[in-house]
Amino acid sequence: MLVSLICQKMWYNTTDMGNVKRKALLVFLIMLFAGVNFFSYGNFQAKADTAVEIQNKLDDLQKKQKAAEKELAAQQSSLYKNQAQISATRAVINQINTDIARKEMELSDLENRARINQTILAEYIRQIYYADQENDPLVKLALFDGNLNDMLANFDNSVSIKAKIIDSLQIINDAKIATAQTAANLADQQQGKRQVLKAQQVQQAQIQSDIQDTQDTLANIQKKFDQLQSDLNSLLGTSYNAQDIKDAVSFASDKTGVPKGFLVGVLKVETNLGANVGKGTYKKDMNPNQWSTFTAICKALNYDPNKRPVSRRICYNPKAKDHCGGWGGAMGVAQFIPTTWQAYSSQASSITGHSPANPWSLTDGVVAMALKLKRTPGVTSGKTSAYKQAACSYLGACSSSYINAVLYWADNYKQLLN
Repeated sequence: MLVSLICQKMWYNTTDMGNVKRKALLVFLIMLFAGVNFFSYGNFQAKADTAVEIQNKLDDLQKKQKAAEKELAAQQSSLYKNQAQISATRAVINQINTDIARKEMELSDLENRARINQTILAEYIRQIYYADQENDPLVKLALFDGNLNDMLANFDNSVSIKAKIIDSLQIINDAKIATAQTAANLADQQQGKRQVLKAQQVQQAQIQSDIQDTQDTLANIQKKFDQLQSDLNSLLGTSYNAQDIKDAVSFASDKTGVPKGFLVGVLKVETNLGANVGKGTYKKDMNPNQWSTFTAICKALNYDPNKRPVSRRICYNPKAKDHCGGWGGAMGVAQFIPTTWQAYSSQASSITGHSPANPWSLTDGVVAMALKLKRTPGVTSGKTSAYKQAACSYLGACSSSYINAVLYWADNYKQLLN
């Protein structure tokens, strides 16, 4: 175990090495972990070539992932700018709507004032007309015995009042024309801004579609990466690196409340921190009543079910089926059988954001493990009695050696991760 951890750390600390050095170290690890017979060069070379090929694919996927993440960041930045533009355009439209409403009120007020002045002028003209009919100005002038200047002054006053009323009507009419023109201009601006808003909304929809496509691409890259990493781990016989386990355990613990130590203890006993996810196949080692669920899980993840590792069936004599102690077929780091995984996959997916959740993914697997362990009351409080009960439930049987191993590593989990 110590040699394994040392070499594991050596491998994951070579990110600054060139590809040649990394591949040379990869070959060395294969020799060390697989117990290569140096004289069986053919088998060794085939295994080394396969490992190097997988690592090359992983490196390529990492480059694609970084490029996709960079593109996603740019798209999200564009989306934020677009949303800000939409908000600004909507604010302008709202202001224009307010201005139009105010101008419409002004027009209504001017219309009322014009009608009042027209009514006054009409009444005034009517009275003058009848007065003129009853009192002909020439006759009144001939018979007038008073001061001529007074009569002329009264006439001038009448003319002046009519002129003021007419001037007032002209001013009101000019104001109406100007206000109507302003309202029309505002309506044109409103229409233009609405067209701008529509174009911005179309752009937003396109950006959101591009973001979804990029996120789908990243999810697909992650699935391929997980599959290749699982294949490489199986080939090298190594577990995940300590940092990956720390991250997955911390994430699952934060989301579920299950203590980190207990998660590491179960993970260590179940799969040796993800190193032993099984070397069986579903047709040989899995209960047939699980086959349809297993193949459905693989299909959703674009995996070949024949190439997905599961735990082997425990047999005292592999050639005699009657001497087998039970079925294998457990999947991934959490070692769930397909129907059990199906019961927790949706919950795990809602936490990790991976859709669908992947039993061979370290993060998905540890989260599902935590969800199952959490069902035992007292686990999130760190009670030893709850740990024992949860471990029995997880194993499906109460084994003192299993429980003691889980509790030991739960207490000493930092030794495994540091």
